[in-house]
Amino acid sequence: MNALDGLAWTNRFASLGPDFFTELPAQGLPDPYWVAHSPACAEVLGWPADWTQRPGALAAFAGNTSWPGMRPLASVYSGHQFGVWAGQLGDGRALWLGEVDTPAGPQELQLKGGGLTPYSRRGDGRAVLRSSIREFLCSEAMAALGVPTTRALCITGSRLPVIRESVETAAIVTRVAPSFVRFGHFEHFAHHQQLDALRRLADWFIAHHAPECADAPEPAVALLRKVALQTADLMAHWQSIGFCHGVMNTDNMSMLGLTLDYGPFGFMDGFDPGHVCNHSDDRGRYAYARQPAVAFWNLHALAQGLLPLLPIDREKDAEASTERLLEAVEGYRERFASQMLARMRAKLGLAGEQDGDQALADDFLKLMAASRADFTISFRRLSRALSTPEPLRDLFIDREALDAWLARWRARTAADAEARMLAVNPAVVLRNHLAEGAIRAAQQNDFTEIERLLKVLGRPFDEPALPSDAALPPDWAQGLEVSCSS
Repeated sequence: MNALDGLAWTNRFASLGPDFFTELPAQGLPDPYWVAHSPACAEVLGWPADWTQRPGALAAFAGNTSWPGMRPLASVYSGHQFGVWAGQLGDGRALWLGEVDTPAGPQELQLKGGGLTPYSRRGDGRAVLRSSIREFLCSEAMAALGVPTTRALCITGSRLPVIRESVETAAIVTRVAPSFVRFGHFEHFAHHQQLDALRRLADWFIAHHAPECADAPEPAVALLRKVALQTADLMAHWQSIGFCHGVMNTDNMSMLGLTLDYGPFGFMDGFDPGHVCNHSDDRGRYAYARQPAVAFWNLHALAQGLLPLLPIDREKDAEASTERLLEAVEGYRERFASQMLARMRAKLGLAGEQDGDQALADDFLKLMAASRADFTISFRRLSRALSTPEPLRDLFIDREALDAWLARWRARTAADAEARMLAVNPAVVLRNHLAEGAIRAAQQNDFTEIERLLKVLGRPFDEPALPSDAALPPDWAQGLEVSCSS
């Protein structure tokens, strides 16, 4: 029986047909239990606060049953991984449950860790408790920061053993988004020259997620331009909060400009433009400073996937079509630069626009990098530096250089900047050691730290009750590593 009376499923993605997915049930978790759930995400869905207590809810989100209207399926896509064409990929451990009507519009629900699918390749289709907690907490933390992101509704757990570097336990995180369609979906059908399917996908996506592109002379070009601008906005937001994704493959890039697939992510502690959060990324392709350029590269891969939708009857048509797509992608550069500068102006408390603002922002980042000053704490303390500069000065080695910069900054900022800066420079982000504390407690069947952190991360611009949540990371946190293994 459906745990939520009157829940209406629309399942628009399923209407695309079997070229796009394989329909199959989840491989459920034995003896499941609740690990965590997000009241904020449930509110987005319009679900009651007690939805986890309804009959059948635990079984449904542990993959052991389906509610009426759900159509579990795994979608197929391809993509470039670490800059190399990886061929066919697909939902190897994700299972799309369906699409439900909500006050915020249709939202797709997806189980991550629901078992083997035809696209699992050499994997087992499972997710472990450790990575599920990280994705759950970060999805909701990013939403509270205002970053476009998929959401996380809940985690279910089990004592089912899963082998990674060691033996861990299985878990499933339920993800929520208006769409989980990725760059790789378009790449897949273009690469395999399934042009009818590619056109169906483009028409479907435009109709449901980019209707303003439908009447453009070339809808595919308009769609690419829209995705490029959304991606630029996302990258500016990531960079402005010191967030590193870790695996910016084209199959992990959202067509809606959402943060998608929380694997080896991380918020920087000491600022290092070359910081690599993914221990598996030994060449540093996805280092913090390279993220904007990687997104631009990925957009070119998407453009290649959309090219067959444009006229290519003659050689000159092919060249012109390519040029129009490249022009659409080029909009990313200006949009990213303008959005990044706007975010830095806000973080520095600058009112209006002046020619020297870019240099002022760049010079502060250079000072931070030279001292490996903590990214989040530096901006938070800068927010109060008009009245109390000493806490900020304590983070920097070259205090004379910082004082010279502060003099320039004071001359540019306004007396009322503090309140505005505190509203955009968070006190708390999901640092690795905070997540690790919640994980270690959960591995001992104590889920209270997840719940506590979720509440703290839900109000990132407020000073936390526990000062340690906003403090410099402890020494032991320097040894923490995250990789693609989850």
